[in-house]
This record gives sequence, structure tokens and C-alpha cells, in this order.
Amino acid sequence: MAYRLHRPYQPRGDQPEAIAQLLDGLRDGQRYQTLLGVTGSGKTFSIANVIADWGKPVLVISHNKTLAAQLYGELRQFFPDNAVGYFISYYDYYQPEAYVPATNTYIAKDASINDDIDRLRLQATSMLLERDDVIVVASVSCIYGLGTPEDWRGMRVDAAAGERMRREQLLEKMVAIQYTRNDVTPERGTFRVRGDVIEVHPAYDDHLVRIELDDDVVARLSAVDAITGKVIRGMDRLALYPAKHFVTPEPRLITALEAIRQELRERLEQLRSEGKLLEAQRLKQRTEYDLEMLSAIGTCPGVENYSRHLSGRGPGERPGCLIDYFPRRADGTADFLLVIDESHVTVPQIGGMYQGDRSRKQVLVDFGFRLPSALDNRPLRFDEFEALTGQTIFVSATPAEHELSRSRGVIVEQIIRPTGLVDPEIVVKPVQNQVDDLLEEIRVRVARHERTLVTTLTKRMAEDLTDYLADASIRVRYLHSDVDALERVEILRGLRLGEFDVLVGINLLREGLDLPEVSLVAILDADKEGFLRSERSLIQTAGRAARNLGGRVVLYADTQTDSMRRAIDETNRRRAKQLAYNEAHGVTPRTIVKSVEEILQATSVADAIAASERDEVRGLLVAVEDGADALIVRLEGEMLEAARRLEFERAASLRDRIDEVRATLAAAEKVGVRGVASVPRRTKRRFGKGR
Repeated sequence: MAYRLHRPYQPRGDQPEAIAQLLDGLRDGQRYQTLLGVTGSGKTFSIANVIADWGKPVLVISHNKTLAAQLYGELRQFFPDNAVGYFISYYDYYQPEAYVPATNTYIAKDASINDDIDRLRLQATSMLLERDDVIVVASVSCIYGLGTPEDWRGMRVDAAAGERMRREQLLEKMVAIQYTRNDVTPERGTFRVRGDVIEVHPAYDDHLVRIELDDDVVARLSAVDAITGKVIRGMDRLALYPAKHFVTPEPRLITALEAIRQELRERLEQLRSEGKLLEAQRLKQRTEYDLEMLSAIGTCPGVENYSRHLSGRGPGERPGCLIDYFPRRADGTADFLLVIDESHVTVPQIGGMYQGDRSRKQVLVDFGFRLPSALDNRPLRFDEFEALTGQTIFVSATPAEHELSRSRGVIVEQIIRPTGLVDPEIVVKPVQNQVDDLLEEIRVRVARHERTLVTTLTKRMAEDLTDYLADASIRVRYLHSDVDALERVEILRGLRLGEFDVLVGINLLREGLDLPEVSLVAILDADKEGFLRSERSLIQTAGRAARNLGGRVVLYADTQTDSMRRAIDETNRRRAKQLAYNEAHGVTPRTIVKSVEEILQATSVADAIAASERDEVRGLLVAVEDGADALIVRLEGEMLEAARRLEFERAASLRDRIDEVRATLAAAEKVGVRGVASVPRRTKRRFGKGR
């Protein structure tokens, strides 16, 4: 199926030329291209046009989950009729296994998996195996180990209307691909049996599939609503993929167990010859326990550490990953398009994953916690990543040397914004009295109902400045690394809606923030050369004022560093080009004005906090047992609806609230209380309104 791009508007400004140049480069077989697009120039829309015309599967990699979610939402709007997948880490919380020799401290792996993101990951891989019109938005999680597509496809359960199939045969196949029987509540990755009717909930879908058998023949296949049980549509065939990405055929499992035993014997001999008797005993005990678990139930805690043997790979051979699910040509080369968003950040992130993982696991191997083969359960090295990918488009407002060298200096510029807005004017002011001068600048913006961003060098400076501005009757809050991701979105929403006027931060006010209400960006101590005041950081931070007609940037500095000079020169170059274009084409710049509804939709992830607080105010008092049942049903409905709207944090919050209600009822019943039960209240938000 071809891509069908929903164009809410036509390409304007530099977009038509950028789209044409990128497509020409792809047709000419160029391996690497760089799209240098300034903030607010519509880079995502340009890439969407390239995707639609190029017509091949696409992998888009972003450097963090928040921006990946933003891209996913935008691409779903551009391609409502095509398959758009989302593949990020499914851990809400992750503590990797580690050992600290200095204190003799072993830290066991601890993790909390987000069920909805797990579903989307499975959905993304099933799309890649079923369709050609697929766009997957991923984080760096796409280079980490995953079951191979050969195993995942090979263990798929197929059924078609009219096909002969015994009930027991079908159930055995579903169990083999890690589906479990649950005749009470059909959860994701489970099935239930009622006579000759089998209902299975695919791990990657939000509806059930009903299989009706008649005398060992598949009589009917239907998609069924998971809540109401109503038939949504009939189906001609079923392709049921495994409930987990890591699946191993039974013959290979037997071979893998023997390979693990052989490696254990060799490693024990080596450790004993080196006099490491404690390490040898530890390794023997842990590995033999894992072998017993694998033999009995096919899995064990930390099973990923045996992935080399379970997948049949050789020593040092790279693991399978998401990229393996994308199509390849007959000669093995990639037959898909790779887009790396904010490449100046994402490329170094991809390159740094391997060494960090390796150093941690090497300690575990050296001290007898893991076999050496555990080192092969790892992310890709950068050279392996490049070998797996093909034609690539780097996207950034400030491309780094890697992108420029790979593109051989051929840069596609997108400097002119469709709105006619120009890069903000940059003004340098002395450090002396910078806070008092900033206060006056802020008051001017407050009088015009505009917003201000302020960046400092340290967390303490951000907090002290926030207190100072609050004492001066300025509505202000701050952002730094102690504020969790969900609360950051809530704070940004508050800024955009005018709940406060000034946001103070350190390094979190850069890539990906769409804040057209901001007309002033103030950078304190701009002459302190370093990572936070590099040319790239200054340009990215200044870009936050580029979506407002009155955008202005103030750098407080006593001397002009090389980074400042280069950032100012580049901004002035872009500004001159934009002004000349506007004058030549009679373009009148206009601020991007968004309605309250659009702002709420763009920051809908913050609804999880708001909903939690509304529940807290209500207290969730359950008067009678029937009332509790009704409450649980209502909360479950809200949870599923939130998941369908991709509001995963809200869905997770509702899931936790359901668990609390059930736990409270169970405790009350245990002590013989049948009356009013009060659900435990949540911890209050970290910040008050003044912060």
C-alpha cells in the first residue's frame, strides 16, 4: 500500500526546495544527507513529504522518549491511513544488574514494565512483518537486543476460515508462543476457551480475536471488542505473533542448554586455575539454578544474559534488534529509509551505548556473577549500526561534525519559515546587575502577556533566581533534572496557558520545545565557555524564541567567547536570509497562535497528573461493596480509553488506583469490615504554585 499523506497545508518557504533536494539525493543513491532546518521551519512536515514520495519503510530515531512521542503523534496525523509504530524502552523504572567491588555490593536487576508501551513495541514489529507502508518512531532502544524476526515470524500461529485444525493443536501452538490461558478476564497475551470457541487477546492489539471451531474446522474468525464482547468485523485469516519478542523453538532450547553447560565447565576451570574459588562457586551456583529454571519452564530471571546461546549466535556476534525487522534487498543491504532527528544529540547517544553497557557487565563476569557470553547481550556498536542501515537523513538545526563529514559537506538548508518569522535578535549585555536588568525585561513581557525563558548554569542558581523573582511578585517556576518527565510536561503546559510567566532552567530548555508564547530568552553567564554555553547550546536555546514575532535573546556576558561569536554570526546569517526572502516575496511574519484546545492536546500527557489530583480530591470513598465494583469497572474503562489515546502515564495511574481499591477491599474483608473503605491518598506534587 502506498503512503497517503494528509496535507493540512502546502509546503512553503524553503520546504519545497528542501523536499526536492532530499528526494533527488535519495534517487541518486546518496548514503547520507543532512537537513539543516531552523526551529519552527517545519522539518517534520518536509520529512513527511519525502516519506510519501519515496514510498519505502522508514525508521525515525529520536534521542528521548518525549520527542519520540511528539514525532509519533505528528506522523500519525500526517499518515492516518498508514501504519505508524512507536518503539521505545518499555521500562517505567529500570535498575540494571551491577556489582561494586569496592564495597562488595551486588545490585540485582529491578524493573517495572509499562504494559501499553510493550504492546506498541510488539505492534511495531508485527506491522513491519505484515505491511510495506510502515513508519516506526523509535528511541535508542532500537539498537538493543531483541528476538530475531526469523524466530518471531517462524513461530507465528496462522489460521484461516475453512481450514482444518484441532482445538488441542491450536491451544498447544498458542502456549508455545507464550500466550497463557485465562478463562476469567481476557488480558493482553492471554486466551480463554469456552467449548469450541477460543478467544485470544493478541499481545500487540487492543481487541480480541474469536476463533469458532466446528468439527475440527475453523468455522468463523472475528475481531471482538475486549470490553463489550461485540463483534467488530469478520476476518478471513489470523496471523498471531508471539506474545514476547524473545521466543526460542524447543529444539534450539535443548541445544542452548548444552552450550551453556559447556561454557560453564570451561569458565569454572579457568577461574579455579586463577585461584578465584569464591567466584567459581558463585558462578556455579547461579548458573546451575538458571539451567534448572530454563529446563523446567523455558525462562529464568535474567534470561537475556543467555541470549547468545538461545538465539544460536557465535561468540562476539551482534544480537538481533528492531532494525533486523526492516526489509533488506537480495544482496543484504537495507531497503528502508533512516531519519535521525536532532542528530547532533542522537548520533553520539547511539555511539555511547555499547561502552557503558560493556563496562558494567565486564565487572559481573570478572567476579563470577555471569558467564562471559553475557557480554554478547548488548546494544549495537556504532559500526554495526551503520552496517545495518542504508540511506540516512540527519535532521538538526545545529548538525555536528559527524553529520557534516558523512554528508560530505552537502547540506540541505531549510532556513525560511512558512510563517515568515525570522531568527530572534541577539543582544549582549554586561553581567553586572544582570538579575535586575532581567527583572525589567521580564516585566515588559508580562505587561504584553508574553512568556520568558531563563537559563542558568547550576541547579542552585535556578532555585535562587526563582525565589528572587517570586519575591518580586513575578509568577515563576523552574525546571531541572530532579523534576520528572511527566511533571516537566505539566510545567510547560502551565507556561503556555499563562498560569505563570517565567520558566527558569539549566539544560532542559533546548531541543524540541514548541513554545510560541515565549518572546524572550535570557541566558545568564553566557561567557562561561563549556558544554552549557557552547555554540550549539546557544543556538538551540536561542531558537526557543524563534516562534514569536517579537522574539528576542539576551546574552549576559562581560566578554565575547568564540562560541558566542559563532552563534551570533550564524543567527545573523540566517536572519539576513530570512529578512531578504520576506522582502522579496512580500511575506508578513506572524506569530504561531494556538488555541487552548491545541495546547491541551499537545501536552495531553500531563493529564495523568491532573486526573490523579482530581481523584485525590474526591478521596475515592467506597460506601458499599457494590459501589467498589462499579468504581473498578469505571476506572478500568477509563484506563483502556486512556491507553487508546496513547496517554500511557494516565493509564498507568488508573491501573495503580484500581490496585489500591482492590487492596483496600481485601484488607477490609480480611478483618471483617464491610462498610466504608478509604483508598490511600497519593503523595502530593513536588512544587507549589509559586514554584
